[in-house]
Amino acid sequence: MHKNIVILIISLTTTLSFAQVSQDSELFKTIVANDSIVFEQGFNQCNFPPMIELLSDDLEFYHDQAGIQNKELFIKAMEKNICGNSIQKPIRKLVDGSTKIFPLYNDSELYGAIQEGKHEFYIKEPNKELYITGEALFTILWVKDHEQWKAKRVLSYDHRAR
Repeated sequence: MHKNIVILIISLTTTLSFAQVSQDSELFKTIVANDSIVFEQGFNQCNFPPMIELLSDDLEFYHDQAGIQNKELFIKAMEKNICGNSIQKPIRKLVDGSTKIFPLYNDSELYGAIQEGKHEFYIKEPNKELYITGEALFTILWVKDHEQWKAKRVLSYDHRAR
């Protein structure tokens, strides 16, 4: 009986230590800051150099409507589809409170993180208020590459018009 209790305590401790991190943790803040660079600077402001620095060379982007893209195709699609029309510019906003970050360890060493969340999409037109057009869920696998975080795998799915 005593042995079973010890196993249960070890099991619960292990499970809890790899759960979602708190919003005030350094890992959470780092990943959310990187999300902002990719989406606020890259997607919303079309400022690509900072965004490109955070994309893994072997990026795989899976989109439920636009298919699979590697890093080169992802950047070209951003240039053409997101930043190519200044009259109807898409804008992405992270839904407050939707982000969850899960650390990934190898022999107790942090090597990556999974980011889950929900984002909304808007259209920005000259002389008009932003208006919402849709929403979707996303998951990003972030990996440490020589101490720099890189987006390696991205899933963008459950797109819905609004």
